[in-house]
Amino acid sequence: MRRTILIAAGFASLALGGAAAEPVRLIDAVGRTVEIARPPQRIVPIFASNTELVAALGLADRIVGVEAFTRFPPGMENKPKVGGRLGFSVDAVVAQRPDLLIVTPARQAMHQLIDPMTRLGVPVVVLLARSVAEVMENLRQVGRAAGVPERGEAVAAGLEARLAAVAGRAPTRRSRVVMITGRLGNGLLLIARTDTYTGDAIVRAGGEHALPRSVVAHVSPEAIIAADPDVLLFAGAESELRALVAQPGWRLLRAIREGRAHTVSRAQFLIPGPRTVDGIETLAALLRRESP
Repeated sequence: MRRTILIAAGFASLALGGAAAEPVRLIDAVGRTVEIARPPQRIVPIFASNTELVAALGLADRIVGVEAFTRFPPGMENKPKVGGRLGFSVDAVVAQRPDLLIVTPARQAMHQLIDPMTRLGVPVVVLLARSVAEVMENLRQVGRAAGVPERGEAVAAGLEARLAAVAGRAPTRRSRVVMITGRLGNGLLLIARTDTYTGDAIVRAGGEHALPRSVVAHVSPEAIIAADPDVLLFAGAESELRALVAQPGWRLLRAIREGRAHTVSRAQFLIPGPRTVDGIETLAALLRRESP
């Protein structure tokens, strides 16, 4: 920890030589008041979603560290890694001399990093993404935290205009949809729940949930077959979808028999960022074609 403190003191002293600026104070997604003394130039966004938010504001050059599964935008895979599936390293984060950390409460990142980084004087902003609207607000929040609030507003407003255009073309009758997002070793399937930003994206694209009361992420194949959705979606590769529906029982689904099973991009529906709007537009066009 002594090494950590010395490194932190070193980059803090360098930052003091910059131009004076009014501190930014904001309330993050878990109700914490965060003060950022000056526009950050060395940002560590934990998780791919937060990296995409920073990059969407034209600040990719300020990103100095990422977690191991970040692949977008191109080039991020070459950034220093500060953690991954097994957790996050305070020393690895501090070694990048950050002046802003952006986290999401997944894989214990928030609990592992907030206290030590705050003690070292590094501001930490927590974001949540429980709906598409919250993803848009995250763009504005990152803009405020990074000292470019007008850019955050402009990017979010542009995406919201695209969402409004999708809503204006929604079919009169919505297709009943199930989106499979993964498979578990015990035979159960992960699906997009109604109370998530992915579930919200489905509704914004013109669908409705064939399992409307599902707040559990995993269901049995039999539950999906019994729901008999108009459209079956699979977040992944076409080969994975074909392997799944080749198993016994799946041809009981009208969507399978009538060719209304489709793949969607995992990046667009499982990473809450600007590309989710791309996914909504693509899915909306598909659902208009498949409208009952």
